[in-house]
Amino acid sequence: MDWDAFAEGHLDAAHEVLTSLRPAIEAVATGMAECLRQGGKVLACGNGGSAGDAQHFAAELVNRFQRERKPYAALALTTDSSVLTSIANDYDFAQVFSKQVEALGRKGDVLLAISTSGNAANVCRAAKAAKAAGVWTVALCGGKGGKLAEMADQTLCVASSGVTARIQEGHGMIIHALCQLVEEKLAE
Repeated sequence: MDWDAFAEGHLDAAHEVLTSLRPAIEAVATGMAECLRQGGKVLACGNGGSAGDAQHFAAELVNRFQRERKPYAALALTTDSSVLTSIANDYDFAQVFSKQVEALGRKGDVLLAISTSGNAANVCRAAKAAKAAGVWTVALCGGKGGKLAEMADQTLCVASSGVTARIQEGHGMIIHALCQLVEEKLAE
């Protein structure tokens, strides 16, 4: 393994998150905090590693990130195996998130739609369902953003030369930044 190249790629992703994406991250955190302050909820979805990111994000909001505080309303749409498998079986896998958004999403809520390529069909369908329901849609994607970036109200896109691992590392940093910023904003 070329450790220098590995470090350079990782540092490039971190630099992108900490510089060019900073204003958008702050805007998203403000929107999420306002949603929660108004009694709304944050939904999150993604596939594979992005499903893990959705669950991690929801857990940090429901439990706590760094501050002792009341729980925030957040839900990963990736966790209910009965819902996921019934939708996938009765309809198709492309609808596993959109049907949940239709059932749970309300005007004023937020959807964090995560896809490293920005082209995951089920995540894009969730964004489309969110828009129809008046749910503010945030795309957390990579590369050039794909179809998801075009559908979202706000996009956080980690370009990082299109390397999935670097994009996912950037997503992890963004998720932690969002959690910290939301906690700070709601403590004001």
